[in-house]
Amino acid sequence: MNTPEEIKLVVKNKYAEIAKSAAGAGSCGPTSCCTPDKNDYAVFQDDYSNLNGYVADADLGLGCGLPTEYAGIKKGDTVVDLGSGAGNDVFVARAIVGEEGKVTGIDMTEEMIEKANLNKDKLGYANVEFKFGDIESMPLDNDYADVVVSNCVLNLVPDKRKAFSEIYRILKPGAHFCVSDVVVQGEMTAELKRSAELYAGCVSGALDRDEYLQIIEEAGFNNIEIKKTKKIELPEDLLKEYLTEQGLKENKENLKGIFSITVVGYKL
Repeated sequence: MNTPEEIKLVVKNKYAEIAKSAAGAGSCGPTSCCTPDKNDYAVFQDDYSNLNGYVADADLGLGCGLPTEYAGIKKGDTVVDLGSGAGNDVFVARAIVGEEGKVTGIDMTEEMIEKANLNKDKLGYANVEFKFGDIESMPLDNDYADVVVSNCVLNLVPDKRKAFSEIYRILKPGAHFCVSDVVVQGEMTAELKRSAELYAGCVSGALDRDEYLQIIEEAGFNNIEIKKTKKIELPEDLLKEYLTEQGLKENKENLKGIFSITVVGYKL
């Protein structure tokens, strides 16, 4: 299996490439081909284009849900978006918090931070910021946020326990998170787990749903609830690029399904 450091490098390089390929390419809607793999993972995406605050240049088609839909964000809130990319969820959250609130995006890819800041400068938002940082060790103070959101990013983090521990740390008492993420039911084959490219595509890094929820509970969160579930069917042509015939057979037999879930949890 790839080491955490190797996984992070693969993910970082993939998303740096996505940011570079999107630069100057015009608007990248949910069905665009802005990613270097021509959106093999388009099956994950939800449509943002009808949301207040939507900025087409910030939408690189990388999400697997609409976390702001269930996040309960209010005017004046301080919101943190983990894995903020080009700023898609940040700008949607900014439309909700208004001038009185604040939205901070965190991303570990310099190219994404650069693209997000270009988008922010076009909009002229004074209460939006993008910070370079690691979700396993966030550059934010304790008890900082009213709401933490994330969209199809935590499955890319090797140490998910550390990630949810950090989310708990930066949330204010009584505050909550709402994340959309990819989980599985059934047994993922060893061959699929070993694929670093499928990890970067939000597949082989996904945990079993029950294990995922247990990690959230062990981090100290209460009132944990799955707000939305969507089954994802990966194209067989995509899997054939990374799995042997035997691997495809084992995957069909053992993996019951891949799902996008949107889950909330509260810090008491």
